[in-house]
Amino acid sequence: MEITTINAEVLAKMFLGGAANLEAKKEWINELNVFPVPDGDTGTNMSMTIMSGAKDVATMKNPEMKTLAKAISSGSLRGARGNSGVILSQLFRGFTKVIAEYDEINVQVLTDALQKATETAYKAVMKPKEGTILTVAKGISEKALLLNEETDDLVFFCQEVIKEGDHVLSKTPDMLPVLKQAGVVDSGGQGLMQVLKGAFDVLLGKEVDYTLDVPTSGSSIPASAESSNSYIDAQANQEITFCYCTQFLIMLEKPFTEKQEVEFKSYLESIGDSIVVVADDEIVKVHVHTNDPGQAMQKALTYGQLTTIIIENMRLERDEKVSAMKEKEMQSTSGSTENISATEVPAEEPKEMGFISVSIGEGINEIFRGLGVDYIIEGGQTMNPSTEDMLNAIEHVNAKNIFILPNNKNIILAANQAASLVEDKNVIVVPTKTVPQGITALINYIPDNSPEDNASRMEEEIALVKTGQVTYAVRDTVIDDKEIKQDDYMGIGDKSILSVGTDLEATTLDMISQLVDEDSAIVTIYYGSDMSEESASSIAEKVEAEYPDVEVEVQFGGQPIYYYLVSVE
Repeated sequence: MEITTINAEVLAKMFLGGAANLEAKKEWINELNVFPVPDGDTGTNMSMTIMSGAKDVATMKNPEMKTLAKAISSGSLRGARGNSGVILSQLFRGFTKVIAEYDEINVQVLTDALQKATETAYKAVMKPKEGTILTVAKGISEKALLLNEETDDLVFFCQEVIKEGDHVLSKTPDMLPVLKQAGVVDSGGQGLMQVLKGAFDVLLGKEVDYTLDVPTSGSSIPASAESSNSYIDAQANQEITFCYCTQFLIMLEKPFTEKQEVEFKSYLESIGDSIVVVADDEIVKVHVHTNDPGQAMQKALTYGQLTTIIIENMRLERDEKVSAMKEKEMQSTSGSTENISATEVPAEEPKEMGFISVSIGEGINEIFRGLGVDYIIEGGQTMNPSTEDMLNAIEHVNAKNIFILPNNKNIILAANQAASLVEDKNVIVVPTKTVPQGITALINYIPDNSPEDNASRMEEEIALVKTGQVTYAVRDTVIDDKEIKQDDYMGIGDKSILSVGTDLEATTLDMISQLVDEDSAIVTIYYGSDMSEESASSIAEKVEAEYPDVEVEVQFGGQPIYYYLVSVE
């Protein structure tokens, strides 16, 4: 069997075949993740990325190469999530730039497209690491260059390219010791190979089911009327102990001593909660939920003048939100909506600064809202938001300058990709890799500073935050010279696994002991949805006893999968 050209109709089917094969293998690819954590998501991220493009391609009738290329590139670009998904979308982006100029693809065009795909993907990554999906893509493109001079047969060409891709993939553990230690090949590279193999099956004429079950992303109010009403009722009944979210800056008239800071925090605790007090040489940033903002400000006036005062009625905001949700629900159930022209509702002037944050639990959500976040994207560990999720958030925030806090290293690329697609707003991605880093970034935002100065300040401050996360192992493995058994508890630091054990509290304390050093001042423990405040307080008491000079705080995070998030500053 010899094939020398591929037209747009055949390529569309090949793309759908590759998407279907990746979707079918995604759970297997998830299991290849190095860390044996229950949120292995490489397969899911790559599948949702390609399915976003496949959804557009599947609706095309009699496609032309240019329109097909645009559908593949644009769809996967907007649907890209996670590092692996963003890199896959960049591979498609480079590939389609070349093929869009031709009516048919031959070996030469395919070779050029593979070169451009690899080049584009490498440029998208700040510090490319070998032993990853990038290495597999590079191996494939290099093999294509050699084969280009040997054959015009696309079947032979593709077969040999796939063989080389599998060979390079098998060598990834030799390039990344962490892969060898875990006994796996690179999961992103394996995902890429499944796309190519699915596409090749179509080229060979094999029967492929093109039915697409496109996964949905993000979090939303449940679709059914009954579950939606329950959600709205839960929002309406949400208890708000302290009514006013109060924020202001104190312009210090004299140095703010540690003793004064402790006394001020204690006073705020007596009149409210959700307290944040961050002191600089000249400024103190204050955030508190209280029923009497005047008391908080009166006390603050003893230290200096107040500026940038913001007081928001959270009960009123809650009631307005519930009212809007009910109105939206009524519109959706009645099946009719009323168009409102722009002249009837004047557009508000955009504010100077806005904030978007990725978050992973109701407690964390409330902390971010209290720190001034305009739009929260539910996601994080178990579901990485896509580029399109980011773009939707940017569209909803009416501000000239918008900061995005990804709060997960696997989301930064998608955020950067979204920022590059926006032209009418200045979008700044602060590369926060954990939720505690995101909180620290917001605390250190100074309203009177420029966006650039704030971005620089935030990046400096997040570099000083150490994060620990406690979860359980989903399989046996060996990482960082630690033997891990399925269902063991693991304390994971910013760069490695710090502790492993069969006792949750002991494993958590062991992890914290490796994060705290002589420069540490504050330890914050965010307990997850499966833990109680009592269990977190028990750990806090032991940390305080071990490190009497360190202040320990306990906060409800509500995050799934991770029993505790720990911040050390």
